[in-house]
Amino acid sequence: MLSIDQMRSTLQELANLPGDRPFGLPGVFYTSPAYFDWECAHVLRDGWHCLGRIDEVAEPGDFFTLQLLNEPLIVVRGDDGEVRVLSNVCRHRGMPLAEGSGNIKRFICSYHAWAYGRDGALLRAPRMENAGFDASSCRLNSFPVQVWRGFIYASLSATAAPFGAETQALDDMLAPYETETFCLVHSASELWNTNWKCLVENFMEGYHLSVVHPQTLHGYTPTGLAKKSVSGPGFTSYNANYPQDIPSRGAGAAGLSEVERQRSSLFARFPNQVASQAASLLVSLYIFPRSPDQIEVKWTMSVYGNDLDDDTIAGRIALWEEVNREDREKLERMQVSLHSAHADSGPLATDDYEGTIRDFLLWLAHQDKAVDAGLSVA
Repeated sequence: MLSIDQMRSTLQELANLPGDRPFGLPGVFYTSPAYFDWECAHVLRDGWHCLGRIDEVAEPGDFFTLQLLNEPLIVVRGDDGEVRVLSNVCRHRGMPLAEGSGNIKRFICSYHAWAYGRDGALLRAPRMENAGFDASSCRLNSFPVQVWRGFIYASLSATAAPFGAETQALDDMLAPYETETFCLVHSASELWNTNWKCLVENFMEGYHLSVVHPQTLHGYTPTGLAKKSVSGPGFTSYNANYPQDIPSRGAGAAGLSEVERQRSSLFARFPNQVASQAASLLVSLYIFPRSPDQIEVKWTMSVYGNDLDDDTIAGRIALWEEVNREDREKLERMQVSLHSAHADSGPLATDDYEGTIRDFLLWLAHQDKAVDAGLSVA
């Protein structure tokens, strides 16, 4: 087993290979518990993680819960209309305050009935009469939040720098679709027995589309029509172009070109979001690592205006459930073989098919260097 220092050196060596001779990561990067712990502490913890869509918390009191690394979180819309990400940990003895999703006036601890407002302030602590108790110092911890294109992002670092001009190319790519106006129609979560990086890489390459999804995706996003698109610090993308003879899949926003209507634009915001933006349909996956071999995958589907009727939406949900099942099956099988001593670094395909995987590797290498430089990673 390679040491952490040896793995970090290998990562930099792979990142420094010529662009026309790229190789991927060896299996140990996906299976090592020690490397997973190092990633969580130095790569993942300070980044911006996508948690879901803004219309999941449309009204004051709407909330949902999740776990980001080792932090249980509540995403809630406050009485002032602001979306907050609060620690889902009671300030008394550490009990979780909420589970699932819903609408609530206050969060009440099921252990000793401490009650918190939708802004995290402690409202009530029964029988707390000792001299050292100060209610004002017992509000729930909160985390930085930003909303981009209708998505909610949070960081576990209080000093995380917000998105800036470095992602303008991704903004420009999505602007004609009016991503922020899409309305949520479906949300689901499940556990996958795979490494978090495997799903990022799988979703972001068109090389496997015709092989893994012959019935579900090949007919309208065949591998041969995949083309690399914009990339930059913290993101990558490619276009899954449609054959000219397939029926329209929805008109979408008025400002879309015919070329944009005839493709799905797939993008990743590292570390945990991968998404497919089409004219009338937006599907996003949010990846929450649990261990080297397991992730929680939340996915949402949103639609543009009234482009799709209820039957069509139901059909698209069923289609994506099958696509996810096909990918999950392959990734869970691969996770087992990645433990092999023979799971070496392998050559990647050309830029249109796996250039996005190289982008991800370069981002990982950049994060690694930032740790030594004492920089904040995002």
